[in-house]
Amino acid sequence: MAAIKQPADQSHFILPDLGEGVHEAELISWKVNPGDAVKEHQTIAEMETDKALVEVPSPWTGVIDELRGNEGDIINVGSILVTYKVAGGEAAAPAPASEPSTEKTASTGEEDQGTVVGTMSGTLEVSSRFARTPEHGTGENGVGESQGRALATPAVRRAARELGVDIQRVRGTGRGGRVTASDVHAHATLGGTSAPAADHNADATEAAVVTAAAIHAAPTELPPVSADGIRERIPFRGVRRKIAQALDLSVKTAVHFTVVDEVDVTALDRKRREYATVLGSKLSMLPFVMTAVCRALRQHPALNANVDDAREEILVKDVINLGCAVDTEHGLMVPVIGNADRLSLVQLSDSVRAVAEGCRTRSIPREQLTGGTFTISNVGSYGGRFATPIINYPEVAILAAGRSFEKVMAKNGMMFAGMALPLSLSCDHRVVDGAEGARFLNTVKSLLEEPSQLLG
Repeated sequence: MAAIKQPADQSHFILPDLGEGVHEAELISWKVNPGDAVKEHQTIAEMETDKALVEVPSPWTGVIDELRGNEGDIINVGSILVTYKVAGGEAAAPAPASEPSTEKTASTGEEDQGTVVGTMSGTLEVSSRFARTPEHGTGENGVGESQGRALATPAVRRAARELGVDIQRVRGTGRGGRVTASDVHAHATLGGTSAPAADHNADATEAAVVTAAAIHAAPTELPPVSADGIRERIPFRGVRRKIAQALDLSVKTAVHFTVVDEVDVTALDRKRREYATVLGSKLSMLPFVMTAVCRALRQHPALNANVDDAREEILVKDVINLGCAVDTEHGLMVPVIGNADRLSLVQLSDSVRAVAEGCRTRSIPREQLTGGTFTISNVGSYGGRFATPIINYPEVAILAAGRSFEKVMAKNGMMFAGMALPLSLSCDHRVVDGAEGARFLNTVKSLLEEPSQLLG
C-alpha cells in the first residue's frame, strides 16, 4: 500500500477505530515527545482497550508539535491524539469540515487532503475532518439517525425507556450525532425540549480527552468512605475498568438465578487418566465438561443465545462458541473458542491452552474475545467448589465447574469412595425458566456420569 502523504495544511492525527465495539482507550504511555522527529509507522503511543494493548503508529514522517492527553487519560475514538508541525515550523489551524472524499487525483494518485483516520494495523484512510460517515444522517429534528433510528447504545436506549423518553425526539450531542445518557436525562428534565446540538468540530477539537474520573464521577448521594488504614489506592483502569463495567451491566440487566449440583465423575476420572496416558500429556477435566456442555446446548438451545436489549429480541444461536474464563495478572478475560461442538477432546484441550496463553501475553486477537454464546468458568482450578457466576452479557447462561474431590457416595444401595464434581449454572431468568435451567444442568450431569455416552 502506498504511503499516505501528510497534507500540507493539516497536522491533526485523530485516534482511529481500535476495533469493533471499541469507542475509547486508555493512554498508557507516550513513546515520543514534542519536538521529536518521527518516521511513518513509528510507534508514538501505547494504549489499552478493554482487552488488548495497542501500539499506535505515526501516519506520517514529521515533527511532533503537541501530544493531546496524559498517561492514564481515557481518549475517545475520533479525538485528536497528536498534532504535527508542518512547513514553516508551525502547527496548522484546524481545517473546516467538508464533504467526505477518498477520490484520488489523476496526476499524483494521492488521496485528497483531510484528517487521517484508520485502523491500528497501520492501514489508514483519509476522510474529511469530523464529517459524518455515509450511513449516519440527520433527521428533521436534528437527531442523529442510522437508517431512520437514533444513534445510541443499548444502555442509553434502556435509560430512555425507563424515563419515558422517546429517543427519536432527543437531539444527540455525541460524536456523529450520537445520543448520550446526558442527552436523555436533559431531555427528560427539560420536559421534552432538547438542548441545542453541539458543535461537533469544536467538541472533537477542544474536548478530545475525557478522563476516567469524569466518566466515573461518583453520585453525590453516595456516602463518604473512610480514609483510615488505606494501604493502596488502585484506580479502575484498563482491563479491570472494563471488567467492572461489564459486570455492572450484567447484574443490572440480566435477571440472575443459579442452580447447583454435584456430578459423580468417578468413571470419567478413570477415563481421563487413561486418555492422558495414551496422549502422553496432562488432560484436565475441562475439555470433558466443554464436550458435555456442547451436547447439552443442542438439546436445550434456549441457553445458547444472546439478548439484544436494543431491539428487545432473544437471538437463539445455531453456532456454539464457548467462552472460557481465564485469570490473568491484568484481570479476568473471556476468550472464545469458535465452533466448539465440532472439536475433539484433544482439540478443545489445545484450544484452551492457546487462548489462555494469548490472554496472559495480551497477544490474543480481539475477534477471539467476542461472539460467545455460552461461557464456562473453571473456578475449581483455584480450589473453589460452588459459585454464583455472573453471566457474560449479552449471553444468557454461564457454568462454573468447581474443584473435583473425593467423597463417600452411594449407588444401588452400595457405599463407595468416588470423585465428585460441583457444577453451578447461572441463567438469565428473562430468557431461561428455572425448570429449563435445571433440565440443562441435569443433561450435563448425565453425560459426565456416563463416559460411554459422552465419548461415543
